[in-house]
Amino acid sequence: MAEPLLAVDGIETAYGLSQVLFGVSLAIAPGEMVTLMGRNGMGKTTTVRSIMGLTPALAGSIRFGGREIAKLPSYRVAQLGVGLVPEGRQIFPNLSTRENLVATASNRLGAPNPWTLDKVCDLFPRLGERLGQMGNLLSGGEQQMLAVGRALMTNPRLLILDEATEGLAPLIRAEIWQCLTRLKAAGQSILVIDKNVEALTRIADRHYLIERGKVVWSGTSAELAAAPEVQHQYLGI
Repeated sequence: MAEPLLAVDGIETAYGLSQVLFGVSLAIAPGEMVTLMGRNGMGKTTTVRSIMGLTPALAGSIRFGGREIAKLPSYRVAQLGVGLVPEGRQIFPNLSTRENLVATASNRLGAPNPWTLDKVCDLFPRLGERLGQMGNLLSGGEQQMLAVGRALMTNPRLLILDEATEGLAPLIRAEIWQCLTRLKAAGQSILVIDKNVEALTRIADRHYLIERGKVVWSGTSAELAAAPEVQHQYLGI
C-alpha cells in the first residue's frame, strides 16, 4: 500500500471508566475506499470519534497526511481536511438546503477543482430542486444527501461516512452507493461505516471488521466476498 493518508495505530479509547477500543489499527491510502464493519456496539462510531478528536484516544497514534492528530481538537482535524458525515446526519434543521451547504464551505487546502454548490447539485439533483427548503422538511434520504454534500463542500482530503445508509429506502441506498462510486473514481479517499456487505464489496478496496473494540479481520473485497464464514461470524450474515 502507498504511504497512508490516514494511519491509526493501536488506539485505545474509553468513556470514563468504560473502555471501548483496545488497540484498533487501520490505514487508508490516498484515493482508497476502506470500510469499517461490525455489529452494533462494537466500536465503529467510537473509532470515528477518536479520529475526529471528539472522544480523544487515551493511547496509540493517529496520523493524517504524515502528521500526528490524536491530541488535536476536532475543529483542527476538520481544518486539516477530514470531512465527516455523522451518524444521524445532524444537519441544521432551521437552515435551508442552500444554507446548510454553504454554512461551512471552504477550500483551506487549495483544491484545484473545489466543490461548489453547482457541483453538489449535479451529484445530488434532488438537492438542487430543494435549495430553498428547510432542512427539517427534507426526507431522510435527502437529509443524508445533504450531509454528504455539506462534508464535500469543505473539500476534504478524507471523507468519513458513519452509518452511510442506515434507515434509508433501497432506492436511496443505491443512490448513495452510486455517489460514492463516483467520488472514488474521482480520487476521493473514503472511510465508510455501514452494514451492507454486498454493496461495499463491489465498490470498496479493503475492509476492516471490528469485534468488541478490536480489529479481528482485514482484507480486500475479493477476500471478504470469498469468506462467508467470516461474514457470518463477525457481521451476522
